[in-house]
Amino acid sequence: MAAVRRRSGSEPVEKFAEGADERQELFNRIAPVYDKLNDVFTLGMHRMWKKWSISLSGAKEGDKVLDVCCGSGDLSFLLSEKVGMNGKVIGLDFSKELLQIAATRQREHGRSKPCYKNVEWLEADATNLPFPDSYFDAATIGYGLRNIVDRKKALEEMVRVLKPGSKLSVFDFNKSTSKVVCRIQDWMIDYIVVPVASWYGLTSEYRYLKNSIKEYLTGSELEKLALEAGFSQVKHYEIAGRTMGNLVATW
Repeated sequence: MAAVRRRSGSEPVEKFAEGADERQELFNRIAPVYDKLNDVFTLGMHRMWKKWSISLSGAKEGDKVLDVCCGSGDLSFLLSEKVGMNGKVIGLDFSKELLQIAATRQREHGRSKPCYKNVEWLEADATNLPFPDSYFDAATIGYGLRNIVDRKKALEEMVRVLKPGSKLSVFDFNKSTSKVVCRIQDWMIDYIVVPVASWYGLTSEYRYLKNSIKEYLTGSELEKLALEAGFSQVKHYEIAGRTMGNLVATW
């Protein structure tokens, strides 16, 4: 893992979040309040959206599945319920702090949810997956592809490690082509997300969110990129008033 660069308090977040190391540091810092803020910002709706994203992955009982950019483990735990005790889930992320939170959640809820024990946590790079070819039956990325510097390389790696015919489900904010939707997203970030994040001393970290959406890809651009990466069938869905999106790519 590359060394993490420290930033000064005056360094603008736009510059700070340019590289993979900088984004790694950003997510390490927001890790302690990541889940709490997701609940606040979406009024808990992100849990329903994530369940829908998991259903689109095609994961089923006994499968071996991969959750890239797993964060604190929401999608990984949902996947574990899909694949059951006979399946296997690998939750992969570049943030050690978020993985530690995921492992803590696993220990706390493992007794009531025995299937959570089928999840293994791995700190690794999404653009250089440490797995052999055709290894997984399904894969997911939640709130992650947008934050990967080399998105095409990450998608190419997903093609490589997925079995032919398997699906990748990518859930994230939607970069809408509608000016109205874009204005709504901007207003919510400026007047809800950032002010709330400021209570936790994370103003600059959550200002990055606005820029990351603007620099992300539209649904049609995501479909094109996935095809270029090697997927054979792609479909992007817009939900939540077109503020959220989910790409389904079949290899």
